[in-house]
Amino acid sequence: MRFSPSSSARLEATVREIPRMFPGPGGALAVLKDGREIASSTWGYANVERRIPFTAQTLFRICSFTKQFTCSLLLDRFADVSVLDADVRSHLPKLPELAPTALNLCHNQSGLRDYWAVAMLQGPQPESVFGELEARRLIAATRSLHFAPGTRYSYSNQNFRILCDILENRTGRSFAELLRTQIFDRVGMPGALLAADTQSMPDGTVGYEGSASGGFRPAENRIFWTGDAGMGATLEDMIAWESHIDQTRDDPESLYRRLSAPVTFADGQPASYSFGLSHSKAFGRTFTGHGGQLRGWRSYRLYVPSERVSVVVMFNHMCDARSAALTLLGSCLDAAPPSEPDTALPDWRGAYLDSETGTLAHIATNSTGQQWLRFGDVDGVLRSTVNGIGTDGCELQANDGGLQISCPSENVVSSLRRCEGPPAADLVGRFHCAEIDAELTVNNAGGVLFGGFSGGLGTGRMEMLQHAGGDVWALPCPRALDQPPPGDWTLVFERNQGRVSEVRVGCWLARHLRYRPVE
Repeated sequence: MRFSPSSSARLEATVREIPRMFPGPGGALAVLKDGREIASSTWGYANVERRIPFTAQTLFRICSFTKQFTCSLLLDRFADVSVLDADVRSHLPKLPELAPTALNLCHNQSGLRDYWAVAMLQGPQPESVFGELEARRLIAATRSLHFAPGTRYSYSNQNFRILCDILENRTGRSFAELLRTQIFDRVGMPGALLAADTQSMPDGTVGYEGSASGGFRPAENRIFWTGDAGMGATLEDMIAWESHIDQTRDDPESLYRRLSAPVTFADGQPASYSFGLSHSKAFGRTFTGHGGQLRGWRSYRLYVPSERVSVVVMFNHMCDARSAALTLLGSCLDAAPPSEPDTALPDWRGAYLDSETGTLAHIATNSTGQQWLRFGDVDGVLRSTVNGIGTDGCELQANDGGLQISCPSENVVSSLRRCEGPPAADLVGRFHCAEIDAELTVNNAGGVLFGGFSGGLGTGRMEMLQHAGGDVWALPCPRALDQPPPGDWTLVFERNQGRVSEVRVGCWLARHLRYRPVE
C-alpha cells in the first residue's frame, strides 16, 4: 500500500480531530507504516489537578495488552506449552472434571468463569481491595466450568493470571523481572513496567471516569493485576513494540508471528483469539489486536500485516479507544465510510433467553429507528447479511418460537426464546449458591423488586430488578471491581409444583450458577 496525497491529508485531519471526537482529559496515539511512525500525537493532561501534561514519555495503563506479553514470555520460555498442563491443574484443586490445558488458557477456551465477574457475586463494593490473596482463593475454589475446554470461547482474565503464576513458579523470577529482561530490554521499551497496584501510577498519571457533559473525576481502583492486565507503558514504548512487530514479520520464529498464528477449536472450527490477541477484520483487511480497559482508562492497538500498518490509541478516560483506532485506520487506508444500516428488517424487538448460555439477549430500536442487538460481547445495529440478518460477531435467523443465533467467534449456534408473560409476585427471598458459597437476596421495596449479592467479599448494593418476561429478570451491574463490568446478571426463576425451587444466575463471563432457596 502506498500513501496517496488524499490519504495523508485525511490521516492528518483525523489525528487533529480525535481529541474532539473522543473528548476527555487527555490521550496519545500513533500510526506506523512499514514499522516507521508516520503520525503521532499527545494532548491534554495526565493529571488535571496537578496540571501535568501528556507527553510521549507519560505512562498509561495498557491493561489487557498485557496478555500478549504474558504469552510472549510463555512461548519464549517453553517450546511446547503442553508441558505446563499439570501446572494448570494444580491451580484448580477442587475442579473434579477435566481441567483446561495451558493452550486452552492462552486462547480463552478454558471454560473458566471470569474471576472478576464471579467476584461480584461475593458482594464487594466496586472500590474494594482485591489483591493476590483474594485472587488465589477465588481461583482455587473453582468447582465447575461453564463449557468444556476447547469447545467455546469466553474471555477470562484469570487464564492469564494462572499462566503468570506458572511462569514465576517455573523460573523462580518475578513477572516484572521477566518482562524487563526478556521483552522490554530486547525490544527497546524503557518506560514499560508492571504496575500491578491499580491505585496509582509511578509518574502521577491519573485515569478519569465521567463524561464531557457531566464532568470528569479521578477513578478509584484498588485491584491488583499481574499477567492478565498489569502493565503500564508510554507511547514511545508502544511505538517500539509495533516497530518490532513489523521488523520481525518475516521470521516464522518471531514472537508476534507465533502469537498471531491461526488456531482452532476442538472440533476444527477456526478460532478468532489466540495467545492474547484477537483476530478481526475491518475495511476488508484482517488485523490482530487487543483492547485494554479499567475504570478511567481505555486503549487499543492493532496491526494489519497485509498493509504493514499499526495503530495505537490510549486514553486516560473512558471513551471508545477501539472506535478511535478504527477511525484512524480507515483514514490511513483512505477507506470509504461504512454504508447505512438497514431499517427495513423484520420486527424482532424484545427480550430473549439464550438456550446455550442461559443469558438474556435484547433487541431494541435506537434513536434513528434501527434495530439494535445487545447480547454478551455483541452490541450493534442489525443489518441484512448473506446468510440472514446480523451484526458484527453474529447472525440471526427466525425459527419456531424465536430466533437462531450463530456466533462463529464463540463457536456457538443456539436458540433465542422470546421472554413473555407477566411478572410473578412470589420471588422474594434468600437464595444460596453452594458452588461459590454466596447468596442472592430479592426484596420487595414498596412494590418494586430489588436484588443484591453477598458472600466472602462483603454485602453488595441492591439494584432494581428489570423484568424481561415471565420468570426471567435482569439484575443490573453498572459498576464492578473491573471495568467494564460483566454486564447485567440474568436471573431465571425455576419452579417445582408452582413454587420457586431454584434461581439460575449468569452473565456472559460467568454462566450456569445455581442458587437454591434458603429456608
